[in-house]
Amino acid sequence: MKIFGIGMNYLQHNKELHGALFKPEEPVIFTKADSALLKDHKPFFLPDWSERVDYETELVVRICRLGKGIPARFAHRYYDAVTVGIDFTARDLQQRAREKGLPWTICKGFDGSAVIGDWVECEALSGGETAGRERQGGAVSTQFDVQALHFHLNVNGETVQQGFTGDMLYGVDELIAYISQFFTLKTGDLLFTGTPAGVGPVHIGDHLEGWVEDRKVLDFYCR
Repeated sequence: MKIFGIGMNYLQHNKELHGALFKPEEPVIFTKADSALLKDHKPFFLPDWSERVDYETELVVRICRLGKGIPARFAHRYYDAVTVGIDFTARDLQQRAREKGLPWTICKGFDGSAVIGDWVECEALSGGETAGRERQGGAVSTQFDVQALHFHLNVNGETVQQGFTGDMLYGVDELIAYISQFFTLKTGDLLFTGTPAGVGPVHIGDHLEGWVEDRKVLDFYCR
């Protein structure tokens, strides 16, 4: 099982961290170790080697079939469920890595840094507010649209991040097409699609809850 992360995929988050609105020339890809995965609402334990760990709320997509060199127009066939996840980032270590031009492996991929909520099947999100619309023979029909999802995170009961997948600089299908040029995607692989603005530090005792549309899928504490 592979965990892929996307950096700098929302304009306002780029401004938040870098002071400017910009779109990377190509998707920024990083990976997390399989030991980074944290699920089933288990607590997140803050590492003692970092002075600041930030939450980064993201839509996470579950890969459901084997694929390599996938064209973007067929990418929707390769995922079957979504959830809200937290890409925990050791911000102090990331800053030092950037200053020295080093990889993000430790600051992004440490144990427990890839939190995922309960999965929501794509079919369960079709036909409602999240559905895209296309004309077929003059009629309007609804179908699931991964780029029309709202998600948000509450920390201690207060909404701290809100995202809309339509604001992604690189959409899910584009990301799958790009990543699959270099990596064979396999059933069970995970794609963290990037975080909107509003990231911030977590502390011992914080209660994090995440929603996809009106579905609460994430609920855990920091220890």
